[in-house]
Amino acid sequence: MAARTDHDERAEAEADAQAAAPKRRGVSRIAMAVSILGELLITAGLVLGLFVVYSLWWTNVVADRAADKQGDKVRDNWAQDKGGPGALDTKDGIGFLHVPSMKNGEVLVEKGTSTKVLNDGVAGYYVDPAKATLPMTDKTGNFTLAAHRDGHGAKFHNIDKIKKGDPIVFETKDDWYVYKVFSILPETSKYNVKVLQSVPKQSGKTKPGHYITLTTCTPVYTSEYRYIVWGELERVQKVDSARTPPAELG
Repeated sequence: MAARTDHDERAEAEADAQAAAPKRRGVSRIAMAVSILGELLITAGLVLGLFVVYSLWWTNVVADRAADKQGDKVRDNWAQDKGGPGALDTKDGIGFLHVPSMKNGEVLVEKGTSTKVLNDGVAGYYVDPAKATLPMTDKTGNFTLAAHRDGHGAKFHNIDKIKKGDPIVFETKDDWYVYKVFSILPETSKYNVKVLQSVPKQSGKTKPGHYITLTTCTPVYTSEYRYIVWGELERVQKVDSARTPPAELG
């Protein structure tokens, strides 16, 4: 057997290196692809995180500012005794909703339930598909309201904290309307407009009365279904010079 020379060994090493080169290039391409994919996933995660922060925090900040500003305007108008024809059906704000169980202070109520209205951090009374009966009219009917569950003020975020027997108070320039919760529907179709009827039979009521209905999305962070709370008027308390709230808000 002939002895191996240095030349032979170098030739063999070069051949082995050339054979291994395609394998290394293949591994390198895979590693690069994995690295790029990882960077894309990290970027997507950051973008999603920023969107969540925007949706659930920043929109609340902006909406609360808008609602506070408009609420101050409504109270200033009350103090200056501004009003007149149409004041009961105005988009500028008709009063304030107080629900102690939700622990979110007062909520300005405006006309309409469009996204544009509710995004300002307020509750809106229905004008479609069934028009709300405003309590100031003294007519029997259903004072139907909607507000966001999450984002844009999230005024009805804690609606699930409301229990039967809890008070709901609606404040106007001249009166406090004190309602008592009598029925709750934790989940129903978003297309169920029967809950808005002047006599909300799904609540168990069969006769005309002075009702209030709160509606919002459920489950939390989704809009798949609707959460409904019904109340019935117990009494009306006149507003005094100090605007002393009813005992239910004490």
